Amino acid sequence: MALSAGQQQQLSADLAQINALADELSGDPEAILSLLRQLETMHRQIQDSSFRSSLPADRNRLFNLLQQMEASGGWPSIPTLQLRTFMDLMQSDPPLDDSPIAA
Repeated sequence: MALSAGQQQQLSADLAQINALADELSGDPEAILSLLRQLETMHRQIQDSSFRSSLPADRNRLFNLLQQMEASGGWPSIPTLQLRTFMDLMQSDPPLDDSPIAA
């Protein structure tokens, strides 16, 4: 069962508020990081409680659900950029050279 029209409308409004907060926090990486961490925590809580407890116990129904999930985009995860990867990306950028170019 998908979200009802009312549930989808409420979710869209809530997501718009979160997006507005992210826009408000623009330029403050520490605050945005806090927001991302809280969203990730909520994702894990929903995944580990409501979602897991609602999984079908019947193998056929579980298999059908997994097939539907795969057909519609797979597992809903929040990809995280590993700190090491981020640092490597920062080092691969060409350095800014403030010195004048000698002719």
